[in-house]
Amino acid sequence: MQIGYVRVSKNEQNFDLQVEALKKVGCEQIFKEKISGAEKERPQYLKMVESLRKGDTVTVWRIDRLGRTTLELIKLMVEFREKGIEFKSIVEGIDTSTSMGRIWYMLSSIFAENEREIIRERTKAGLASARARGKIGGRPKGLSEKAQKIASTAATLYNAKDLSTDEICKVLNIGSKTTLYRYLRHAGVNINGWVKNPVVNKK
Repeated sequence: MQIGYVRVSKNEQNFDLQVEALKKVGCEQIFKEKISGAEKERPQYLKMVESLRKGDTVTVWRIDRLGRTTLELIKLMVEFREKGIEFKSIVEGIDTSTSMGRIWYMLSSIFAENEREIIRERTKAGLASARARGKIGGRPKGLSEKAQKIASTAATLYNAKDLSTDEICKVLNIGSKTTLYRYLRHAGVNINGWVKNPVVNKK
């Protein structure tokens, strides 16, 4: 079943544009909400999530109608995938039922607005996880605030398991895998089987 979700801010007048677009692509049920995307409590959104079943597709007019931050959106996609639910966005042309659609979803998410607070929370959670495993917490020397944001987003992409390490480096413009792994470790990710200086067999 294709289910639509519409959200307009309190300053916007009506839902007509989004509703019409969702109906054109075949949405059978549409949940409508007049609330800011920054609000934590979204009753109609929660009602929609509770109604979702395996095989359903959530469709929105634009990706920022569903969430406004990179981490929030990527986490949501992972949760949807685990439940067998797909996602589509009309404006961005996103369809997570395809591998390219999932990559495009992540790219679009990266450019979502108002990321700072979620990034900060994710960093704190990563440090707590590192401490729980007996690692030294705190900010490593030389890791700037910008690098910490990249580290948090890289950790979410890595844990989602939809992109290779090469693709994550490309998406986040990280210069090398060594830097990527340093970021991941900073965010509390346990990287199994990684060898810093792998032995290359020479013929």
